[in-house]
Amino acid sequence: MSEQYGYKTEPYYTILSHELKGEEVSPDSRSVLDASVVPLCLLRASRAGIPVADCVIAQECIRFPAILYGLNYFSCTSGYTVVRDPAAAKDLIRHITNSGKYPYCYQPLSADDDVIEVTVIFGRAGSSDDAVRDCAPRLYAEFRIPLMTLILIRNKDGVRLSAIAPARYPALPPAERSLLRSYLSGQVFL
Repeated sequence: MSEQYGYKTEPYYTILSHELKGEEVSPDSRSVLDASVVPLCLLRASRAGIPVADCVIAQECIRFPAILYGLNYFSCTSGYTVVRDPAAAKDLIRHITNSGKYPYCYQPLSADDDVIEVTVIFGRAGSSDDAVRDCAPRLYAEFRIPLMTLILIRNKDGVRLSAIAPARYPALPPAERSLLRSYLSGQVFL
């Protein structure tokens, strides 16, 4: 159990070590890597029948408003930015592309779209929104990441996955910490 499984982290190498020994491990290295790269995450989720945001890989112009994600080794999906103003986007794009060395991902937004974050613990989301509660166990079944933050685009038609990001223990509200402790102590059964 970790709050971050990203490439070149200790949890990632622990997973690899178990896989190299022929041991079954969950989540597996493919899942944690796929979840951490927005276009791969969305492709895999869409193949599992989960509604996903439109995703465009670019280096320059974009349509506004939009969500922007870096696609370089140093970027993390939790570092996304919602951009509504083209003037503000120029410096941001230069930053997330490392002055044009790497592409970035953008997801166009409509005027009625809201970007929300939801923590998922072993497939359970602490949300009253039925669409979110339906999406969370499906994403857990696909990626098997026990603790994650879903970045979702919500509008009147429901929710679409924007990205999966690490969930940080210190940021968990008391109810979610309690749920996590219950799972880890074996008090909650799936």
